[in-house]
Amino acid sequence: MYVIKVKGIAKIPDYVQLRDDEFTLLAYFRVDRPEKSLDKIGLGDKTEAIMSLVRDLPFGKIMKLEL
Repeated sequence: MYVIKVKGIAKIPDYVQLRDDEFTLLAYFRVDRPEKSLDKIGLGDKTEAIMSLVRDLPFGKIMKLEL
């Protein structure tokens, strides 16, 4: 799985994309509201671990996520 942090512009907030190994979009959520989207794809119990990685991730960089 891959994680990408996307910088928002003006009134558009920052977003996070989670993609599988074939780069298909699994989840797209605001940085400040990840719970509902992560619960929907079955990663609700890993919210804290994912968000700790996202906080340190620079905008526009792709990072492989090993869970």
